[in-house]
Amino acid sequence: MKFLATTALALVLLSIEAVLVRSFGFEVTHLDVTLVLVVFLGLRASTLEGAISSFAVGYLLDVFTGRPMGLFPFLAVLTFLLVRVAAAYVDARSRSLFVLLTAAASFAHGVLATLLWSLVSRTEGGALASIGALPGQMLLTAIAALVLWPLLRRLDPGHERPQAGVLL
Repeated sequence: MKFLATTALALVLLSIEAVLVRSFGFEVTHLDVTLVLVVFLGLRASTLEGAISSFAVGYLLDVFTGRPMGLFPFLAVLTFLLVRVAAAYVDARSRSLFVLLTAAASFAHGVLATLLWSLVSRTEGGALASIGALPGQMLLTAIAALVLWPLLRRLDPGHERPQAGVLL
Protein backbone atom coordinates (compact mmCIF):
# COMPACT_ATOMS: atom_id res chain seq x y z
CA MET A 1 0.00 0.00 0.00
CA LYS A 2 1.19 3.45 -0.71
CA PHE A 3 1.74 6.05 1.97
CA LEU A 4 -1.14 8.32 0.98
CA ALA A 5 -3.61 5.45 0.67
CA THR A 6 -2.63 4.14 4.10
CA THR A 7 -2.89 7.56 5.70
CA ALA A 8 -6.26 8.27 4.09
CA LEU A 9 -7.59 4.85 5.12
CA ALA A 10 -6.34 5.41 8.68
CA LEU A 11 -8.10 8.77 8.82
CA VAL A 12 -11.38 7.24 7.60
CA LEU A 13 -11.10 4.27 9.98
CA LEU A 14 -10.25 6.50 12.95
CA SER A 15 -13.31 8.62 12.20
CA ILE A 16 -15.51 5.52 12.06
CA GLU A 17 -13.90 4.20 15.25
CA ALA A 18 -14.60 7.47 17.07
CA VAL A 19 -18.26 7.31 16.09
CA LEU A 20 -18.57 3.64 17.07
CA VAL A 21 -16.85 4.13 20.43
CA ARG A 22 -19.14 7.03 21.25
CA SER A 23 -22.28 5.26 19.96
CA PHE A 24 -21.71 2.03 21.88
CA GLY A 25 -20.41 3.78 24.99
CA PHE A 26 -17.02 2.08 25.25
CA GLU A 27 -15.38 3.98 28.06
CA VAL A 28 -12.45 1.80 29.07
CA THR A 29 -11.81 -0.44 26.09
CA HIS A 30 -11.65 0.65 22.51
CA LEU A 31 -11.49 -0.67 19.00
CA ASP A 32 -7.96 -0.31 17.63
CA VAL A 33 -8.39 -0.18 13.85
CA THR A 34 -5.05 1.54 13.32
CA LEU A 35 -3.26 -1.48 14.73
CA VAL A 36 -4.88 -3.61 12.01
CA LEU A 37 -3.25 -1.33 9.44
CA VAL A 38 0.13 -1.48 11.18
CA VAL A 39 0.06 -5.29 11.32
CA PHE A 40 -0.93 -5.46 7.66
CA LEU A 41 1.92 -3.09 6.80
CA GLY A 42 4.28 -5.34 8.76
CA LEU A 43 3.21 -8.26 6.61
CA ARG A 44 3.09 -6.56 3.20
CA ALA A 45 5.01 -3.28 3.01
CA SER A 46 8.71 -2.68 2.50
CA THR A 47 10.59 -1.65 5.61
CA LEU A 48 10.96 2.04 4.77
CA GLU A 49 7.45 2.48 3.37
CA GLY A 50 5.92 0.55 6.28
CA ALA A 51 7.85 2.42 8.96
CA ILE A 52 6.90 5.82 7.54
CA SER A 53 3.27 4.78 7.09
CA SER A 54 3.17 3.31 10.61
CA PHE A 55 4.54 6.56 12.00
CA ALA A 56 1.84 8.52 10.17
CA VAL A 57 -0.89 6.14 11.41
CA GLY A 58 0.44 6.45 14.98
CA TYR A 59 0.54 10.23 14.69
CA LEU A 60 -3.10 10.30 13.57
CA LEU A 61 -3.98 8.10 16.55
CA ASP A 62 -2.15 10.58 18.82
CA VAL A 63 -4.21 13.42 17.37
CA PHE A 64 -7.49 11.53 17.82
CA THR A 65 -6.81 10.31 21.39
CA GLY A 66 -5.20 13.39 22.89
CA ARG A 67 -2.50 11.35 24.60
CA PRO A 68 1.06 12.71 24.83
CA MET A 69 2.49 13.35 21.38
CA GLY A 70 4.93 10.70 20.29
CA LEU A 71 3.53 7.77 22.25
CA PHE A 72 1.53 6.12 19.48
CA PRO A 73 3.94 6.88 16.61
CA PHE A 74 6.69 5.21 18.63
CA LEU A 75 4.49 2.22 19.45
CA ALA A 76 3.22 1.94 15.87
CA VAL A 77 6.74 1.79 14.42
CA LEU A 78 7.84 -0.63 17.15
CA THR A 79 4.82 -2.84 16.47
CA PHE A 80 5.52 -2.67 12.73
CA LEU A 81 9.10 -3.81 13.25
CA LEU A 82 8.08 -6.62 15.62
CA VAL A 83 5.42 -7.84 13.18
CA ARG A 84 7.98 -7.63 10.38
CA VAL A 85 10.34 -9.87 12.34
CA ALA A 86 7.52 -12.27 13.27
CA ALA A 87 6.34 -12.40 9.64
CA ALA A 88 9.66 -13.94 8.66
CA TYR A 89 8.88 -16.92 10.88
CA VAL A 90 5.06 -17.08 10.79
CA ASP A 91 3.23 -17.24 7.48
CA ALA A 92 0.29 -14.94 8.24
CA ARG A 93 -1.06 -14.61 4.71
CA SER A 94 -4.34 -16.31 5.61
CA ARG A 95 -7.24 -14.51 7.26
CA SER A 96 -7.21 -16.58 10.46
CA LEU A 97 -3.48 -16.16 11.11
CA PHE A 98 -3.75 -12.45 10.34
CA VAL A 99 -6.49 -12.13 12.96
CA LEU A 100 -4.44 -14.07 15.54
CA LEU A 101 -1.34 -12.00 14.84
CA THR A 102 -3.39 -8.81 15.13
CA ALA A 103 -4.82 -9.94 18.48
CA ALA A 104 -1.32 -10.73 19.78
CA ALA A 105 -0.05 -7.36 18.54
CA SER A 106 -3.03 -5.69 20.22
CA PHE A 107 -2.09 -7.27 23.53
CA ALA A 108 1.58 -6.23 23.27
CA HIS A 109 0.60 -2.75 22.04
CA GLY A 110 -1.87 -2.31 24.91
CA VAL A 111 0.61 -3.43 27.57
CA LEU A 112 3.34 -1.16 26.23
CA ALA A 113 0.97 1.81 25.87
CA THR A 114 -0.26 1.33 29.44
CA LEU A 115 3.26 1.00 30.77
CA LEU A 116 4.53 4.10 28.99
CA TRP A 117 1.36 6.08 29.77
CA SER A 118 1.65 5.24 33.49
CA LEU A 119 5.18 6.65 33.52
CA VAL A 120 4.00 10.12 32.51
CA SER A 121 0.45 10.15 33.91
CA ARG A 122 -0.46 11.35 37.37
CA THR A 123 -3.78 9.49 37.61
CA GLU A 124 -4.04 6.72 40.19
CA GLY A 125 -5.39 3.33 39.14
CA GLY A 126 -5.58 4.21 35.45
CA ALA A 127 -3.04 1.55 34.53
CA LEU A 128 -5.04 -1.22 36.22
CA ALA A 129 -8.21 -0.23 34.39
CA SER A 130 -6.32 -0.22 31.09
CA ILE A 131 -4.83 -3.66 31.71
CA GLY A 132 -8.28 -4.98 32.67
CA ALA A 133 -9.65 -3.70 29.36
CA LEU A 134 -7.07 -5.56 27.25
CA PRO A 135 -9.16 -8.71 26.62
CA GLY A 136 -12.02 -6.60 25.27
CA GLN A 137 -9.63 -4.53 23.19
CA MET A 138 -8.02 -7.68 21.78
CA LEU A 139 -11.42 -9.11 20.86
CA LEU A 140 -12.62 -5.90 19.20
CA THR A 141 -9.36 -5.50 17.31
CA ALA A 142 -9.51 -9.13 16.14
CA ILE A 143 -13.07 -8.55 14.89
CA ALA A 144 -11.89 -5.40 13.09
CA ALA A 145 -9.06 -7.41 11.50
CA LEU A 146 -11.56 -10.05 10.39
CA VAL A 147 -13.80 -7.41 8.82
CA LEU A 148 -11.01 -5.35 7.24
CA TRP A 149 -9.06 -8.29 5.75
CA PRO A 150 -10.89 -8.32 2.37
CA LEU A 151 -10.47 -4.55 1.97
CA LEU A 152 -6.78 -4.67 2.84
CA ARG A 153 -6.20 -7.63 0.50
CA ARG A 154 -7.89 -5.72 -2.30
CA LEU A 155 -5.68 -2.67 -1.72
CA ASP A 156 -2.48 -4.74 -1.67
CA PRO A 157 -2.74 -8.29 -2.98
CA GLY A 158 1.05 -8.92 -2.72
CA HIS A 159 2.21 -12.38 -1.74
CA GLU A 160 5.82 -11.88 -0.75
CA ARG A 161 7.07 -12.56 2.77
CA PRO A 162 10.05 -11.05 4.57
CA GLN A 163 13.03 -13.41 4.70
CA ALA A 164 14.09 -14.88 8.03
CA GLY A 165 16.80 -12.81 9.69
CA VAL A 166 16.42 -9.88 7.27
CA LEU A 167 14.77 -6.84 8.82
CA LEU A 168 15.90 -4.30 6.29
